This record gives sequence, C-alpha cells and structure tokens, in this order.
Amino acid sequence: MADKLTLHKVAKTFEVDGAQLPVLQPVDLGVADGEFLTIVGPSGCGKSTLFNIVAGLLPPHPGGSLLIDGQPVATTLGRIAYMPQRDLLFPWRTVLDNAIIGLEIQGVPRRAARQRARDVIGQFGLEDFGDYYPFALSGGMKQRVALLRTFLFQSDIMLLDEPFGALDALTRNILQEWLAGVCATYRRTILFITHDVEEAIFLGDRVIVMTARPGRLKLEVRVGLERPRALWVVTSAPFVALKKQILDAIRDESLRSFTAQRRAGAPG
Repeated sequence: MADKLTLHKVAKTFEVDGAQLPVLQPVDLGVADGEFLTIVGPSGCGKSTLFNIVAGLLPPHPGGSLLIDGQPVATTLGRIAYMPQRDLLFPWRTVLDNAIIGLEIQGVPRRAARQRARDVIGQFGLEDFGDYYPFALSGGMKQRVALLRTFLFQSDIMLLDEPFGALDALTRNILQEWLAGVCATYRRTILFITHDVEEAIFLGDRVIVMTARPGRLKLEVRVGLERPRALWVVTSAPFVALKKQILDAIRDESLRSFTAQRRAGAPG
C-alpha cells in the first residue's frame, strides 16, 4: 500500500546576499495513512522550511517531488491543513467564526461551515465559548481554536508546527493528552514539529531526528508504546530509554553545529 504522503529528494537552498545557503539536503520520507509523525532537531535545522514545502508555500529544489496516495502532485497548496506556531486568530471574529475560516476558503457556505463547527466544538473544550472573541481566551484556549480550525479544514493530512511551544508546562501537558485523544477520534495523517523530546515521544508513532543545517534525516525511532497514553508513561523505562536515544542524537548535532560555527568565526 502506498504511503499517504511521500517526500522524494525534497531539498532547499536559499540565496542570501548573493551566496547560496543550503537549508535542506535531499529528504526521502514516507508517512503512512493515519500515522502521527513527530520531528525534532537542533534550532535552524530546516524543520519549518520542510513544512512550508510540504504545505505548498515554498517550492522544493528542482528534482524534488511530493506524492499524495502515491500520486505526484504539482502543488499541495490547499490540499494539506497547516497550523503554524502562532494561533493567527482574527481578533474581530468570534471563536466559531475563526474556526470556520479554512472551510470558507474551501468554498463551504458560512451557514454550513458554522454547523460543522458547532457539531464538534465540544470535543475541543470550547462548547461554551463559541461567541467569545480571542482577547477573552487563555493561551491554551486560543491554541484549541486554532487546532479546531485546522481539523475542520477538509484534508486527511495535517501539519502542526510547535502548536504548544509558547504555553506553560502544565497547560502544554494537558493539551498533549487532550490532543492524543482527539487524534484517536479523528484519524488523520499528522506531521508535528516540536523542540520537546518528551512531547515528540508521547504523541508520536514515529520520531524523526534531523541534523543541524543543512538538515537531513539523522535518526528514525518507532515509539511502540500502547495507546491511549497517559502522562505517567513519561516515567516508564521504555519511554526514558527512547528519550535518551533521541537526546543523544540531538546533542551530537548541536555540538557539531556549534563547533562548525566557532571554526567559521575563528581568526585565521
């Protein structure tokens, strides 16, 4: 069976002040239907650039290609749901009307879009807040609205770029457990960027570790922990062993990047 999403030799180089800056080395990656894939790596390794390419916001380097259900696509723009790091809620729209923006862009009439949102808003913990405006919401609730908007977008593939990165530890843990439950209900193919190794393991079916820039795939770890997962699993021996393996890989890349930068800046 073909993967839901396939990346073939996806690479990216930017031109900066007339010089070529390689950001991504060729990436080959398959993501199975319904898989929750988490991606970690040192800062600046190209994770967000990779997401922008997958979402269709940036073209890959010539020779790279993307496939959905085994079929090459000229562009993925409008075919993949994408939640960036910030919630990007419109302050003049209510929770309900923020949630339906993606549906409206896809041409769904507002009345029908609102009904779809009402049908599921309770599962996102927002049943009493549909008529509220963003200024009245906590950071965690804003992220729930942004996730509701992303889930409502009519796509089987979702990209989540550090959705909980700006939240405090307690709120983040609560939302991690909540998201795991939501994903069990709505079976989607999810790619999830995070800097939090525990989050990557807790949520993921598979964890990908990227190298320092220019980014490439360094390590692939299958999690293998039973679902549903409660937060106590982070103290279990298998979880701790996975965390050490991933942290060691990231640390090696961070040290390599730091050493290379020092050599580049050292006087001759």
